[in-house]
Amino acid sequence: MTIRLYNSLTQRKEAFEPLDPDRVTMYVCGPTVYNHPHIGNARPPVMFDLLYKVLKRRYPNVVYARNITDLDDKINNAAKEAGVPIGTITDKFTRIYHHDMAALGVEPPTIEPRATQHISEMIAMIEALIKKGHAYAADGHVLFHVPSFPEYGRLSRRDRKEMIAGARVEIAPYKKDPVDFVLWKPSSDDQPGWDSPWGRGRPGWHTECSTMIEKHLGRTIDIHAGGNDLKFPHHENEIAQATCVHEGETFARYWLHNGLINVNREKMSKSIGNVLLVRELLKQAPGEAVRMALISGHYRKPLDWTDDTLPAAMRELDRLYSALREVEDIEAEDPGDGELPAAVADALEDDLNTPVAKAKTFEIVRALNSATDRAEKARLKRELQAACRLLGIGQSDPDVWLERRDFDGADAEMINRLVAARNEARRDKDFATADRIRAQLTERGVVLEDGPEGTKWRKVG
Repeated sequence: MTIRLYNSLTQRKEAFEPLDPDRVTMYVCGPTVYNHPHIGNARPPVMFDLLYKVLKRRYPNVVYARNITDLDDKINNAAKEAGVPIGTITDKFTRIYHHDMAALGVEPPTIEPRATQHISEMIAMIEALIKKGHAYAADGHVLFHVPSFPEYGRLSRRDRKEMIAGARVEIAPYKKDPVDFVLWKPSSDDQPGWDSPWGRGRPGWHTECSTMIEKHLGRTIDIHAGGNDLKFPHHENEIAQATCVHEGETFARYWLHNGLINVNREKMSKSIGNVLLVRELLKQAPGEAVRMALISGHYRKPLDWTDDTLPAAMRELDRLYSALREVEDIEAEDPGDGELPAAVADALEDDLNTPVAKAKTFEIVRALNSATDRAEKARLKRELQAACRLLGIGQSDPDVWLERRDFDGADAEMINRLVAARNEARRDKDFATADRIRAQLTERGVVLEDGPEGTKWRKVG
């Protein structure tokens, strides 16, 4: 089966045919690192991490870039409020982002370019756009002149009135056209800035991605992906810049956009107070459960996160691990990568249909639970492990997972706190406190196992 992807640009599902099968290129818009990532920030990296894995099954070399936006007015404001350089803010929240995404089973991309490392390339692109008549300088700013690109709006399919409303900025007097967008803007003394032909300043947000894509992936890439909220104006502006600077060359051949996450049917918003931070969700459940919840819906559709979303994911994983624990003594036919079951592969290669792929995986779980022949169990175990490996679930030790689930959430949280306190006491060579905590946990029927990967606990009796 050929991989098929829904192309937002053409609004239809298309067979994926890379420009160069020996070097498939994919770019995903990454985070703006000024705060803790929320669950909406986690959906693109989880879903497109899965796409990356699906592509790698068929193509020997997939180059996947996901950027870090470390230059933005929100970052500037956070740094100013904290009284620190912007690098202090961006380094901190980049580390947090990496930690949270790793907890969700997201692999690092092949390339992770940062905006601040590409200022000279952005300036060069802006100069080229001015020279070609697509941009102009005004009052210390440089703006892209949207009427110079007749195809502007093709991706988002917005008319001119919608474009003006969607820009969400006051129409500045120095703009030739209300829809013109900023490529470069001046910086005040207390803002980060770089020298340029137009004075000290900094690039506009839309400038970074098209520049970094050209440098690391090439003028034309196979796949460009990101959240649905980026179609306009960000992705529309990227297309305009890259197409015009290279005189009509195709910028990205397939555009993929994931749906947004609502919370109990309401838009996630700070003003409502319903923003779900990944770090808070990880206190409620393991990252594997958060990932399971995210892949439960099709990536293109909105996902409604409710109070039962994580508990439902945990229950599904309990079923999965229960099946795996029952065949722990059976060696799979191929304990390595194993061949992915055809039904799971077909679902994922059909526009990343994770709900169907997950359903097919649990059909294997049911078959494994009812199998009686040892050879059949070994085959089904191999298939289940291969499906789980690609989906990024079922990667924990079944005994550890299920024994932890024997406690309710409150008990587990309490035990984890005690284990952390004991580890801290051991680091401080306060062995009396460490022994006291161990004894306290033993009384509760909890056994600690210290190993190279840290301390694990399990229930006994």
